[in-house]
Amino acid sequence: MALESIDADALRGVVVAFSDALTGHREAINNLNVYPVPDGDTGTNMSLTLRSVVEELDANGDDMASVCGGIAHGSLMGARGNSGVILSQILRGFSAVAAEHARIDGALLAEGLTAAAKGAYTAVGNPVEGTILTVIRESAQAATDAAAQGADLCGVLEAARGEAAASLERTPTLLQVLADAGVVDAGGAGLVLLYDAALNVVDDRPMPEPAETPKPAPHHRSTGPARPEGGPQVADLRYEVMFLLDAPDPKIDGFKQAWAKVGDSIVVVGDGGVYNCHIHCDDIGAAIECGIEIGRPHNIRVTDLLDELAELEERDWVAAALDGDASPPDVAVAVPTAVVAVGAGTGVVAIFKSMGVHAVVAGGQSMNPSTAELVAAVESVAAPEVIILPNNKNIIAVARQVEEQTSRTVEVVATTSVAEALASLMAYDPQATASVNAASMAEAFSGVTSGEVARAVRDAVSDAGPIATGDWLGIAKTGIKAVEPSLAAAATGLLAEIVDEDHELLTVITGEGSDHHTTALIESWISQNHPGVEVEVHQGGQPLYPYFFGLE
Repeated sequence: MALESIDADALRGVVVAFSDALTGHREAINNLNVYPVPDGDTGTNMSLTLRSVVEELDANGDDMASVCGGIAHGSLMGARGNSGVILSQILRGFSAVAAEHARIDGALLAEGLTAAAKGAYTAVGNPVEGTILTVIRESAQAATDAAAQGADLCGVLEAARGEAAASLERTPTLLQVLADAGVVDAGGAGLVLLYDAALNVVDDRPMPEPAETPKPAPHHRSTGPARPEGGPQVADLRYEVMFLLDAPDPKIDGFKQAWAKVGDSIVVVGDGGVYNCHIHCDDIGAAIECGIEIGRPHNIRVTDLLDELAELEERDWVAAALDGDASPPDVAVAVPTAVVAVGAGTGVVAIFKSMGVHAVVAGGQSMNPSTAELVAAVESVAAPEVIILPNNKNIIAVARQVEEQTSRTVEVVATTSVAEALASLMAYDPQATASVNAASMAEAFSGVTSGEVARAVRDAVSDAGPIATGDWLGIAKTGIKAVEPSLAAAATGLLAEIVDEDHELLTVITGEGSDHHTTALIESWISQNHPGVEVEVHQGGQPLYPYFFGLE
C-alpha cells in the first residue's frame, strides 16, 4: 500500500535510492553529454554529489530536521561540476521547506519542489532553457497543479514524474545543441531518477534499468549557448573553476556580477556565509581573485577542459574511487625533504620511485586527486618538508592548498606532465630544504617541451581540423596539433610540430595502447628528421595515453 506521507526515514530512503540509481545510470547519463570536452561527465558529477549527501546522512540524526540538514549540507559541500551544483541547489531548496515539518504530504511535496526550482534558477548566472532547470520547473508546476486538484502524495509524485519525463523529451526543441547531437539533456535525465526513487519508496515502484544510450552525433562546440554579445562561446572557455567561498551574504550579488565579466556557466549556491561556486573561464587567477576580494576561497578545484579527452567510465581506477576504494600512499624513508608525486601506471610509479619519490598519489588526466588525498600522502612520508609534483594543470591549484592543511612545510613544483616531473627529479636533493629544491627542480623542468597522444572519445572541431570519434590526437601544451586516423601518424604529426633544432633528447613514455611497431616508427621518424636528437624509451603503463613525450 502506498505511503500517505514521507517521514524522515522514508526521505533518507529516497536519497539512498536516488544515489544508487545515479551510480547505476552513470554511464548512460554521461553518454548524453554533447560537448566533446565536457566539464566532467554529468552522470559522474551527479553521482559523486549524492554520494556526499549519503555520507552526510550517515553522520546526522534521524529526525526530519536532521535529515534535511544533512541533505542540504552534504549537497553543498560535495557538489561536483555544474550539474552537481545545480542539483545541490534543488535538494537544498526542497530541504528548506521540508525541514519544518515532521511528514511530507502531497501539498508539501509540491511546495518543496517549487522552492527547489526557484532556488536552482536563482543560483545560475545565465539560466539556459532545455536543461535540468526546465525539467525541475515544469515538473514542479505539474506537482502544484495536481496538489491543487486534491491529489494525494502518490498522485502528486506521478504528476511530477510524468511531466519531468515529458519535459526531458522536449529539451532538444529548446536547445539546438541537443537537437544537433540527437540527445536529451543529461542533467534532466538524472533528475528524473529522483522522482523514480521517490515512487520506489512511496509506492514500491520498480527502478528503471539503465538504457543503452549511444554517444551524441557529430557536432561543433560552437553550437552551444553563447554568452552575451561580444563574449566567447561557453564551450570555448578553457577552464572550469570551483571552490567553496566563505563570504558575507550581502556581498554575493556583487561577486556574481564580477564573475559575469570573467566567464560563464556561473552557479553560486549557499547561504549563511558559505557558498559553492562554479564558473567556466579562460583566466583562473581572475576567477579566484574575485572570491578573495570578498572572502576566503578554499577547496579550489581547477579543470582544464581541453585535457578531458577520455571518459571516466573507461577507467577501472575511477570506478574504484567512486566505490570508495583507495590505496594508501607508501611510507617513505626518513629524509629532510621528501617528494610526493601524482601519476598513474605501474611503470610511471616505478620510475618515480627509482628517482627518489616517496609517495605516489593515483591521478592524472580525467581523474584528479582531492586535497584530502594529497594531504594524506604528505602526512605519510617521514620528512618535515615535502615537495609536491602535480604533473597535471588541473591538479596544481589543489596541490597549493595542501600546506594550509598540514604542519609540514610544503612546496609545489608546478609540473604539468610526467615528462616535466622526470626532468625536475634530476635536480632533487633529499638533504636540501624544500625551498631550495623547489627552485632547482623548477629550473630543471623549465626547458622541457611536453606532449601526449590520446584517442578522441567525441566528435569535435579543433585548430588542427575536424575530429571524429576514434581519431588519434597529438596534444601539446598549447592545444591539439595533430588529428590522424592512426596512432603512429598522430604521434609523428605532434612531434613534427614540437621538435626543433635546439632539442637534444626525446623521452618517450609508453602507456596502454602503445605497441612496439609504433614505438619503432617514432624512433625511426626522429632518426630521419632530427638525427641530432637522442631517444630514450620508458615503459610507463599509464591509462588512456599511449604516449607521453618530453623534449629537452
